[in-house]
Amino acid sequence: MMRERRRRRNISGIVLLDKDPGPTSNEALQVVKRLFQAQKAGHTGSLDPLASGLLPVCLGEATKVSGFLLDANKRYRVRCRLGQRTTTGDAEGEVVEIRPVEGLDRARVERVLEGFKGPQEQIPPMYSALKHQGQRLYKLARQGVEVERKPRPVVIHTLELLYFEGDTLEFDVRCSKGTYVRTLAEDIGAALGCGAHVIALRRLAVGPYDGIEMVDLETLRRLAAEGAGQLDTVLLPMESALAEWPDVRLSDDAAYYLRRGQPVLVPHAPTRGWVRLYARDRRFLGVGQILDDGRVAPRRLVSGA
Repeated sequence: MMRERRRRRNISGIVLLDKDPGPTSNEALQVVKRLFQAQKAGHTGSLDPLASGLLPVCLGEATKVSGFLLDANKRYRVRCRLGQRTTTGDAEGEVVEIRPVEGLDRARVERVLEGFKGPQEQIPPMYSALKHQGQRLYKLARQGVEVERKPRPVVIHTLELLYFEGDTLEFDVRCSKGTYVRTLAEDIGAALGCGAHVIALRRLAVGPYDGIEMVDLETLRRLAAEGAGQLDTVLLPMESALAEWPDVRLSDDAAYYLRRGQPVLVPHAPTRGWVRLYARDRRFLGVGQILDDGRVAPRRLVSGA
């Protein structure tokens, strides 16, 4: 155990993992952490075991920005089986209802999808990691217990039909944090009058990471066998998670006081919102927030910056 602790590296950065279907997000995270021998690691929003695609893994100091990726918009490609509802809303559950798929054409499907765009309220599924009186909902669901869940506001930014034939429906969706794609598929199936469940799900984008190359576990294992230097080539800087934010360059004096937790006044800084903070030599210091009086307040600073 002590030998294992000594081997851990103080390494920071973000790995854009292409998760395969099968393992849980936490299982994939632990493999990445072990391969990098990182002291700390965390992911930025779970993918169901059935799902594949983008799972950003934050190592070391990058865990301080993981919450911002958790809150970011996501994009998925979803394939559904029409005419069947399951206990879990996906192919891993038991079929609880079978209905005929009749009277559907592409035009009607597109009209139904159009109705789901924009702000709406969604009831979280029982098979989710939300807690009720200290217990995960999915654990209660496995015991046959169902509890009342309050609707949650979500936003469907885009929803594009990719394929429809027979009992197979495929769409591309960009949505806000907190959106349950399985629930969206079930609601679409209900609106079509036949029911539906997810048979394949792939996450394509998280926040600023859209259309960017991912790396799978097999590639990481191969790079790890070649040495830590090769493995580290896939690491992105932690500030890449905040690429959509404005940046603020601090003078040496301002950086000194900000590192000590004091808000500072920075000429020409944005007037509101979150910002990336940099020292005069472009070293990333962390994230800050603009106060009502225009000063920049430190919120999460990088250790040793």
